[in-house]
Amino acid sequence: MKQRGGRGKRVVVKRAEGSLSVVRAKVAGIDLGSVEHYVACPPRDGQANVKSFGTTTAELSALADWLQAEGVESVAMESTGVYWIPLYELLDQRGLEVVLVDARQMKHVPGRKTDMIDCQWLQLLHSCGLLRGAFRPADAFCQLRALVRQKATLIDEQADWLNRMQKSLDQMNVRVHRAVADISGTTGMAMIRAIVAGERDPKKLAALRDERCARSGRQMVEELTGNWREDHLFNLARALAMYDFILTQIAAYEAEIQRILKELASNPALGPAPEPTSPNKKKLLRARGQEPLRQALYGACAADMTSIDGVNVATAEVILSEIGPDLSAFPTERHFVSFVKLSPKLAISGGKPLYKRPKGTASTRVGAALRMAAVSLRNSKTALGAYYRRIARRKGASVAVFATARKLATLIYRMLRHGTAYVDEGMHAYEKRFQTARLQMCEQIANQFGYKLIQQKTA
Repeated sequence: MKQRGGRGKRVVVKRAEGSLSVVRAKVAGIDLGSVEHYVACPPRDGQANVKSFGTTTAELSALADWLQAEGVESVAMESTGVYWIPLYELLDQRGLEVVLVDARQMKHVPGRKTDMIDCQWLQLLHSCGLLRGAFRPADAFCQLRALVRQKATLIDEQADWLNRMQKSLDQMNVRVHRAVADISGTTGMAMIRAIVAGERDPKKLAALRDERCARSGRQMVEELTGNWREDHLFNLARALAMYDFILTQIAAYEAEIQRILKELASNPALGPAPEPTSPNKKKLLRARGQEPLRQALYGACAADMTSIDGVNVATAEVILSEIGPDLSAFPTERHFVSFVKLSPKLAISGGKPLYKRPKGTASTRVGAALRMAAVSLRNSKTALGAYYRRIARRKGASVAVFATARKLATLIYRMLRHGTAYVDEGMHAYEKRFQTARLQMCEQIANQFGYKLIQQKTA
């Protein structure tokens, strides 16, 4: 075929010959749906080999039987909603390798986008080794992850009902949240339960205060005097009942999580976790009753993540349930930091930075947990706390949270992957090391310009 090229010259255009090289022939592609799944197996005699199956358990079993009859060794499917979970688990139980593909990888394939065509594209690209599967921990930790996520949902709902209790109290002008720092604490809940039980005397309510409360008894009497309307009292009682019910459900989830963690113990002869070096962390663990959970987490991953400053039991629980103890899927700590969405992203085009947020940079559950851990270090008298404050002075608190969370991710990777224990060098040692590095840099710059630094004595 001839076409007219630039400047009026006639050029000969040849079609590119060749095709994609197949690296794995016995693979299949599945396009998932809520009602029907389309499955593409390796072509036969140059013809498409596609079948459709329903989404019932019997249909999924027939789908797996057909894949095994076709000699399929690996299957690629998109992570569409939650429709992939039953089929993924069934194929995994049958011994088939399942590659869970991000739907963004299939967004720009050419041709009209239909279920019939999508499954064939998945099969073709997977056979050529062009699809990258999403990370998924071992099945036992996937079960643990489902429980931890549901417990987090219950904790959020519990906080909602706590806000509803505070709303009912505000409507009656009973300012419990002004009398105490936290209405979910011992004094605050004791006052709320007394009100629900029928107590209306502000002096008797104020007598429930803890001796460590900052407000005096007279101030509390003024804050606890209100308008006791029946409708607000009824709402308060129902909100307290829901709060207590969710509290019992959270306790049941915690017991089940500890049971699963004990079953996941990799080495029964490992022994108990070492005592926390920080007295404050040890006191907090005892006050919250989290020491059994810390021991269970230590037995499941053979590493005490809570020894890292800022990482508490809840953070370690989220990390272990989301990624598991085996981080061999991440070759370096940079891969792991990128996976949890804590690597800095600055798109550059034409030598200029693009400040538009790239797609797919939303925070993960692990990243969010590490950000919360980083916020708790802002006043910590540790090396990580000093690192946070140094970054905050230069670039602000938001950048300091991100940078500290990234450092926590690298410490966790080294601990789980290489068994590197965390040792806090201390705030003063960190600041001294940083000042020494700054002084060396200044001396190098001065030497480049032919100057010499002289220390000035101060009074």
